[in-house]
Amino acid sequence: MRIDVIIPAFNEEQSIGRVLAEIPAGLVREVIVVDNNSGDQTGAVAAAAGATVLREPRPGYGHACLAGMAHAFARPAAEQADIIVFLDGDYSDYPADMTALVQPIIRGEADLVIGSRALGERESGSMMPQQLFGNWLATTLLRWFYGARFTDLGPFRAIRREALQRIGMQDTTYGWTVEMQLKAAKLGLRSTEVPVRYRRRIGVSKVSGTVKGTLGAGYKILWTIFRYL
Repeated sequence: MRIDVIIPAFNEEQSIGRVLAEIPAGLVREVIVVDNNSGDQTGAVAAAAGATVLREPRPGYGHACLAGMAHAFARPAAEQADIIVFLDGDYSDYPADMTALVQPIIRGEADLVIGSRALGERESGSMMPQQLFGNWLATTLLRWFYGARFTDLGPFRAIRREALQRIGMQDTTYGWTVEMQLKAAKLGLRSTEVPVRYRRRIGVSKVSGTVKGTLGAGYKILWTIFRYL
């Protein structure tokens, strides 16, 4: 199957090269790094490592992901990817785990696969208490209101391209991950999780690293969950 990877990146020049170097050789057709208006050399480092680099000047995780999707979907129908993987550019995920992440889709068992940090091995300090609580609360609400059984809103995920097109993603900021999961449940898509490893990111998190980011992400995730009821 053809696999394309979308990596939203904001000021990740210290980490993006390492992320790209650890993507399993021969597994992926194209790696699309979306430089989300970085003020450093993120785009240049990614291009030097062989990635397709797009620039999305509008701030927001969702904006960057949507830009990557637009590029992937612009190919002729016969050349579009079978699977699209989303991966962060901060080196907190292990790109090598991508091989296991896509297997349920390749085997025809799932449409959406979430890389679960809750089920995998986490380096001490890699997730802050507010992240752990937020994940627990959000996944609990997803189960109560949508019947969706997840343990994590982890950004490392794989989805069939046709399923991603059906979902019709809209969120431009912090609600991106939960929007995909709840819409998959509403559409009756087959979703599953695989354990993934997680480590301390390089640099400071734009979400959990600041009070503003933490509160903003929490509000947007809850707003998104209730919006689609």
